[in-house]
Amino acid sequence: MQQIYLDNASTTFPKPQVVADAVYQYITHAGTNISRGTCATSSESLVYTTRELLCDFFGAEDSKNVIFTKNVTESLNIIIKGLLRSGNHVLVSAMEHNAVMRPLQQIGTELTTDNAPADAITFSRIPCDAEGALRLDALPQLVRPNTKAIIMTHASNVCGTVQPLEQIGSFCQKHGLHFIVDSAQSAGILPLNMQQLHIDALAFTGHKGLLAPQGIGGLLLRENIIDEITPLIVGGTGSLSHTEQTPRFLPDKFEAGTLNLPGIAGLHAALTWLKQQGLEKICTHELTLTQQLLDGLRRLEAQGLLRIVGKKDCNERLGVVSIATEKMDIAELAFILADKYAIATRVGLHCAPHAHKTLGTYPTGTLRFSFGWHNTAAEVSVALHALSEVLSHGL
Repeated sequence: MQQIYLDNASTTFPKPQVVADAVYQYITHAGTNISRGTCATSSESLVYTTRELLCDFFGAEDSKNVIFTKNVTESLNIIIKGLLRSGNHVLVSAMEHNAVMRPLQQIGTELTTDNAPADAITFSRIPCDAEGALRLDALPQLVRPNTKAIIMTHASNVCGTVQPLEQIGSFCQKHGLHFIVDSAQSAGILPLNMQQLHIDALAFTGHKGLLAPQGIGGLLLRENIIDEITPLIVGGTGSLSHTEQTPRFLPDKFEAGTLNLPGIAGLHAALTWLKQQGLEKICTHELTLTQQLLDGLRRLEAQGLLRIVGKKDCNERLGVVSIATEKMDIAELAFILADKYAIATRVGLHCAPHAHKTLGTYPTGTLRFSFGWHNTAAEVSVALHALSEVLSHGL
């Protein structure tokens, strides 16, 4: 039985063939490091052109401000731990992934009273509604004199709700706050322009919507935030080797050690493929499948078999859909879908416990379906039939 892969919010699969070809080509015909040898020219050209592609893709100011990391989690750790100082306060949404929350919890504490030590790093959560949408009306009263930034996801990895970055970016600009965005779920599907949205730091990962291999990601910075961020990792950069001091210029300031050059080769090919296809085409395809799934789920919901978690239409959402059910243990349902129908999903709390608290699905979690460029309407039909059969008859 051929697998139906509906877990693209974790990692997209399969990748376009050109991505695999690019990784193979690099390993077999290039394979050199950058800035560290006489044979580095082709690798340096690859890295430079990939920075240029990312700069254009995300509407950044300068390609030198594109920093490569291994994933969005590393990128967010660099930004959060490098930017925040004693006494700083930040705002996060109530829908954040642990890639944001664990670094914050590690260095700071949630502000629940006015009795926090003056030198503590603190954060407050911006409330979201039962569909995961940010409550913009709550923003003004949460800003404090020591508020430094708003850090938030663009789209929920649990229910697909897309947050209003334009309004939040304007709010940050008006109040002198840095705006830091986690684009893990939206990059490669929705257009993002840092300058238009007033984003100061954008973290991305390659292995989801950008269709690149695992282990390659990055961050893009605006000039106004660069000097405020202390590097998380330092070491050899291939530049200024006469000194033991870390370079202050970009990208070297944040790129110590050998980069994932095969991953960058795959990312370059993926970005080129995405540009050729056009994000609108990809987003339309995924939302068409999402609408088909939601239509079928609503019928099952009307029969009392399950509950759709989050938005029940395609307005301000991505192709990420969660369900809950009282008919059976949700982990057992996921197992049956995989074992009997070869349908791959994701079950549980999705590394976003507070998002589930907001949505009313904590601590059980949800069963999540998420679409990619390769999925088909026929696969959605199979998934709906399988859900109906299992939940109706307890197979």
